[in-house]
Amino acid sequence: MNLESPKINIDKTAQEVFDFLGNVENFEKLMPDNISKFEVLDKDKFLFALKGMPEIVLKKKEAEAPKKIVLGAAGGKLDFALTGNINDTEDGKSEVQLMFSGDFNPMMAMMIKGPITKFIETLATRIPNAI
Repeated sequence: MNLESPKINIDKTAQEVFDFLGNVENFEKLMPDNISKFEVLDKDKFLFALKGMPEIVLKKKEAEAPKKIVLGAAGGKLDFALTGNINDTEDGKSEVQLMFSGDFNPMMAMMIKGPITKFIETLATRIPNAI
């Protein structure tokens, strides 16, 4: 299953966006309002939970400055990745798009497609105000 957020224009350089997303503590500022738990586990890993959902641990798996950050599941039964693609657009501005990819059975994919789409859209749309 592959999902994409809308492309979000930001009045910051790609490097500034990359640095922000590279610090896992900053993801707390991007979380939806229904977050029930957020905890930084180490410099590259954090745990979060949304109300009514199980806890998820994400770990920074790849960083390609200033274009890409990849977070992936750190343990658990589900294997997925959340990728932030960052591009410079003009002087001092950039755009970011979040991509979610995971290998799920059809029933699971059907159940989580809506909530995950909404989740990555929320993360992406909060980036400009959080930086």
